[in-house]
Amino acid sequence: MKNSNVYCVIMAGGIGTRFWPLSTSKFPKQFHDVLGTGKTLIQQTYERILHITDAERIYVITDKMYNDLVKKQLPDLQDYQIISEPMGMNTAPCALYSAMKIQKTDANAKILLCPSDHLIINENKFAEKVQLALDSLDQKDGLYTLGIQPTRPDTGYGYIQYIESDNPVKKVKTFTEKPNRELAEKFLLSGDFLWNSGIFVWKAQTIIEAFKKFLPDMHQAMFQIYDDLNTDIEKRKVNKVYPVLQKISIDHGIMERHKTVYVIPASFGWSDLGTWTSLYENSNRNRQRNAILGKTVKLYKSKGNLVHVAKDKAVVIEGLNNYIVIDTKNALLICPMESDQEVKNFVNDLKLSKGEKFV
Repeated sequence: MKNSNVYCVIMAGGIGTRFWPLSTSKFPKQFHDVLGTGKTLIQQTYERILHITDAERIYVITDKMYNDLVKKQLPDLQDYQIISEPMGMNTAPCALYSAMKIQKTDANAKILLCPSDHLIINENKFAEKVQLALDSLDQKDGLYTLGIQPTRPDTGYGYIQYIESDNPVKKVKTFTEKPNRELAEKFLLSGDFLWNSGIFVWKAQTIIEAFKKFLPDMHQAMFQIYDDLNTDIEKRKVNKVYPVLQKISIDHGIMERHKTVYVIPASFGWSDLGTWTSLYENSNRNRQRNAILGKTVKLYKSKGNLVHVAKDKAVVIEGLNNYIVIDTKNALLICPMESDQEVKNFVNDLKLSKGEKFV
């Protein structure tokens, strides 16, 4: 029997702009089978969490426009397990909203808060590290996060510096958001920095108290509707309050300011799959280092490419090296692998010239 006071909240409201054109505002990447496994990213996340807590204590918080997608892909969820945000407001508001709903149900609740669109290869190791954090809450209350052992000086991740000790649970010293290459190389060499995974563990009451201290306006606004949570009028009240909340991440709003933050170093085959390059690195590649997802794709004199096309479309490519080729029903992306961070800018330009039609 799993711990009866352990809950999980899966964050599934992001658009995943850097994964355009596969990921769009109407159908974001967490609802796609981007790795060709037969299961979408949110389905893989849900199944992973079942190793940690029971199905009835798993919640999904998402933008209201994705409610039907969540229900379709996770049909075992009950209505109460889908927390609907009226609009995307970054991760701090969704962390507070979900913690309040769960805390009202269970005053002793412990919460695992995690993204819906990450790749985790070693799920047993992941569950082991989460359990360590949950157990540690009883000895040392605070805010916990999992930090990934860095394998390269990646500039696309945030970094967590910890205070070295023999304890597998480390006290956090500093947070650094997406450093430049030179700084990332120094972090890697120092040995006391980890990638910020965006996976958190805390007691519901502890995180709510942290909001009261560090984001008091948000705390006050949400607590005006506390008595209405888990009732028939919750949605109407949340719709009124949400637009006035500060749009801020849980990292900037709480984690970087809190004095009692712990990190557990981990290696379980993690990637946030934030860019096409990260998908390429985590995909099966042939002898020519091409990663191909598509039934009828022929490459000639081409190396190091990521090709992602519809199964019913024949694609022939010759003389292309280190490129991203993504073909969907409404859009086609062809760009050098090294330009994958520019995809967000491409999408913004497309929005300005063509509106929301293609994004």
